[in-house]
Amino acid sequence: MRIVAFTHSLRSCWNHGNAHFLRGVLRELQALGHTVAAHEPAGAWSVENLLGDHGEAGLAASLAPYPELTATVDPPGFGVSDESLDTALDGADLVLVHEWNDPALVARIGAARRGGGRFTLLFHDTHHRAVSEPGAMRAYDLSGYDGVLAFGETLAEVYRGWGWGSSVFVWHEAADIRLFHPPATEGPREGLVWIGNWGDGERSAELERFLFGPAGRAGLPLDVWGVRYPDAALATLRRFGARYRGWLPNARAPEVFARHLATVHVPRRFYVEALPGIPTIRVFEALACGIPLISAPWRDSEGLFTPGDDFLVAPDGAATERHLRDLAQDPALRAALAERGLRTIRARHTCAHRAAELLAVAARLRG
Repeated sequence: MRIVAFTHSLRSCWNHGNAHFLRGVLRELQALGHTVAAHEPAGAWSVENLLGDHGEAGLAASLAPYPELTATVDPPGFGVSDESLDTALDGADLVLVHEWNDPALVARIGAARRGGGRFTLLFHDTHHRAVSEPGAMRAYDLSGYDGVLAFGETLAEVYRGWGWGSSVFVWHEAADIRLFHPPATEGPREGLVWIGNWGDGERSAELERFLFGPAGRAGLPLDVWGVRYPDAALATLRRFGARYRGWLPNARAPEVFARHLATVHVPRRFYVEALPGIPTIRVFEALACGIPLISAPWRDSEGLFTPGDDFLVAPDGAATERHLRDLAQDPALRAALAERGLRTIRARHTCAHRAAELLAVAARLRG
C-alpha cells in the first residue's frame, strides 16, 4: 500500500510527542513493504521552537536515527491549492491526518475523499482537546473521513458520542523498540530522571507532590529534561535541588534512561480526571528501556499493564518516597520491575503491534 501521513511535524519532537510514535510506526510499515510519505507544514510550531532553541543541529539530531524516513515540507497555503494536494494524495491507499493540523487542511483532505478519492481516510487524535476544548475539536470538518483513531478508550467514547459509532478505533501509542531498548552493556546508574515538558501548569502541583519532594526526601539526585519551563518552574526545580538539563532529542532518551536508577510517571490532570486510562508515550518508552518506573495515581482502565508488576504505583507523595528508597536499596527489585515491564512492552505495545492494528483497521473499513 501507499500510506500518506499528514502530521504537524515528523522532523521535530520539541513538545510534540506524536512525532515519536509516528516515526516508529512509519518505519514498521516500511519494513512490511509498504510505501510511506509524510507531510508537514512549513513554519510548524514545533520546528520553529526547536530551531529557535538549538538551530539546524537540533533539527538534524531529531531525525538522525531514522535515515529511512523523510518529510515533505509543504509551502504556506498547502491544502488550499487543489493541485498541490492532489499530487500528495496521488496513488494513496491509506491517509492519516493528525489532529494537530490546520483545520483548512483537514477539511480539504476530507473533501478530496468525498470527491472520489479511492483511499481510506483516518483522523488521528492524540490529545485531550476533545474534553478540554470540545468546541475547537468539533469545528473540524470530518464529514469526508472514514474513521477516527483515538489514543485511548475514553477519548474514543467522546467521538462515539459525537456520532462516530463503530467507525472510531482505539489506537494507543507504543514504543519504537528498534530505538528504545535496554543498553547492550549495563553501566553505573544513579539517581532519578524525569523526561517531560512543563507545559501549561497541567501537573505542576503533582510534580512537586510525586517527584520533586519525594526525590529530595529520599536523598536521590534528580535530572529533569524537557522544554517550556518558565522562570517560576526553574525556580521550583532549584528549590528542590533538581538539575534542569533542557531539551533532549527523543533519540537520546534511551542513553539517559540507562544512566539512572528509576523514573516517575506523573500524568497530566486531564488524563487522570477527564480521560483516564491513557498513558503518555513516555511510559511505553521508559519500560521498553528497562528502567524501573513509579507512577503517580493513574487508573489503567483498559488493562494495558499490570500495575504493581510492570511498575510501582504511589497513591501519595509518602508512598513515592517509600518506593524510591526501596528501589535505591534493592537491586533485585529494580531488576524484577525492569524485566516485567520490558516483557509487557515487547509482547503487546511496540510500534510493530500498532502498525498491524492500523492495517487491520484499514482492511475492516475497506471491507
